[in-house]
Amino acid sequence: MTRAVPIETIADLVGHAGTSVTEAVYRHQLRRVITKGAQTMNTIFGDSRHG
Repeated sequence: MTRAVPIETIADLVGHAGTSVTEAVYRHQLRRVITKGAQTMNTIFGDSRHG
């Protein structure tokens, strides 16, 4: 399942003052990294949405 994350949120998380750098450099890479990180955390800690 894919969940949209606003580019402003991602820019804030990585410490950018605006979204232009995030969009130009990271956008294509972040989704894969965030998804893999979330999957790993769910494996370690469990998915709290289901119990």
